[in-house]
Amino acid sequence: MKRRKFIQSASLSGLGVAVGSSLVSGCNDKISQRETVIGASQKENFPIVIATWDVKDAVNKAGEVLMQGKSSIDAVELGCNVEELNANNQTVGLGGLPDRDGNVTLDACMMNKDGNYGAVVCMQNIAEAISVARKVMEDTPHCILAGKGAEKFALSKGFKKQNLLTDASKKAWEQWKIKSKYQPVINIENHDTIGMLAIDKNGDISGGCTTSGLAYKMAGRVGDSPIVGSGLFIDNEVGGATATGLGEEVLKTVGSFLIVELMRQGKTPQQACEEAIKRIVSKPNSNYKHFQVGYVAMNKKGETGYYSIHKGFSASIFKNGKSKNYPSQQFIK
Repeated sequence: MKRRKFIQSASLSGLGVAVGSSLVSGCNDKISQRETVIGASQKENFPIVIATWDVKDAVNKAGEVLMQGKSSIDAVELGCNVEELNANNQTVGLGGLPDRDGNVTLDACMMNKDGNYGAVVCMQNIAEAISVARKVMEDTPHCILAGKGAEKFALSKGFKKQNLLTDASKKAWEQWKIKSKYQPVINIENHDTIGMLAIDKNGDISGGCTTSGLAYKMAGRVGDSPIVGSGLFIDNEVGGATATGLGEEVLKTVGSFLIVELMRQGKTPQQACEEAIKRIVSKPNSNYKHFQVGYVAMNKKGETGYYSIHKGFSASIFKNGKSKNYPSQQFIK
């Protein structure tokens, strides 16, 4: 609840003979350059995990998976599962706060090192939304499954159906119905998201983002978390980024894609996160003093960055076999 309370205050084989050997050679040179971006000395620092908020258990699990030599996509999935199955975390999975009708609906997405993407939106009764998103990515020809379709697919893959509305979340919803006026424009009901990026021993990056969304939202509302380029974006040649906070503002600036493109242009992860926040607060008539957005990012070298609008955001990082939570710098000093 600490995170929610804080937010309240504050998306050459086909070239042909006519191409000529010089162009093919030039292309091969570029490929070679990309392959040598990660030197041996840098690989010694891998694996690395970064996630939004104080989720040390989640990044520790992801780090453990990576230390076993498994892939970054495995690490992100199993790391996010820790919070999805934690009934005391009312922002994701089991125990997530419901919409205004009392239904817990989950959004999640994953991207792997090859740029493949899978997501679920408005899914009910299945706690491990991140895992279902991975199945969508790997076992279907689609990128997104929604609502009952997502639930039906999850059940066909062996996921357990359960009531996600815990007694604590139900009590909070019932209290909200009495005391709070629903205002969909201003982020007064609060929420946050678990976004995670991992780079494995091979230097490959994957990411995931999972949430129960804006608490007491209108039924059917979808935020940035499951939308490629907004809540999460991965480009294995450059890096990755993920977001938390008021999803509507992240969606309107395609924040995670922006950060990765800024890193492609040479900015550090920290510089890119700061620029993405500035894009939000500099919009005409921005109401940024009344909502929170935070980003975390990691580039191909394993350098990390994190930044937010308001004080209180933090990033959890696993590196060199240890995890630590780091308070973020913020736009509003």
